[in-house]
Amino acid sequence: MSMLDQRLPRYQRLRDDLATRINRRELRPGDLIPSEAELAAQHGVAVGTVRKAIDQLVADGVLERQQGRGTFVRRARFNSSLFRFFRFQSESGERRIPQSRILRRDVVAAPPAVASALRIAIGESVISLSRLRLIDGEPLLAEEIWLERSRFEAVLDIPPEDFGDLLYPLYEERCGQVVVSADENLSVEIATDMQAQLLRLEKGAPLIVIERLAFDLERSPIEWRRSRGPAKRFRYHVEIR
Repeated sequence: MSMLDQRLPRYQRLRDDLATRINRRELRPGDLIPSEAELAAQHGVAVGTVRKAIDQLVADGVLERQQGRGTFVRRARFNSSLFRFFRFQSESGERRIPQSRILRRDVVAAPPAVASALRIAIGESVISLSRLRLIDGEPLLAEEIWLERSRFEAVLDIPPEDFGDLLYPLYEERCGQVVVSADENLSVEIATDMQAQLLRLEKGAPLIVIERLAFDLERSPIEWRRSRGPAKRFRYHVEIR
């Protein structure tokens, strides 16, 4: 922990040290971290200090405790957020992950909105993806996705048919970029000609727009996307306790 700010409490320094190891992929999603006793011995601190650091990472959704097994690096489950907003079901009512189809992949100069979201310079090279998500061949979401090229160069070499239905595992496996958190905003638009054609709607049909900015463990933005779906399929679910 010698490189960390020594003015911080020891549990905070330990928390940041563990977070850095996870962000550098020394500890990967699904990995079992050392026990509290082992970490205490490694860092020369009390077990209570270790427990407080781990509690913070558990609260942040970075680690998860499993009864009788230990504490693991948590694998994010972002697809569940889409189920809060849209009904992704087959004709039989089965809840399903939509199929994905890459429609376009380009390298472009970052326009101001993309540069602002990703915290890069305007005009910096970014990868722009257009993706369609479907259930049983019926389009449900049209997505625009932007990635900083310097982090995601490997994406340019992947055949479109090999992307799979979920992007975050691909980012991790092929680019070494792990999404651990995201901010989402919802808004409403009307479908343009192109959007209506993609989603098989009438021009001017109401659309729900989910704008998501995804972050790595150090809260650096690594992906910005806009997902548009028909308002008639929109639902909102939140559990309040």
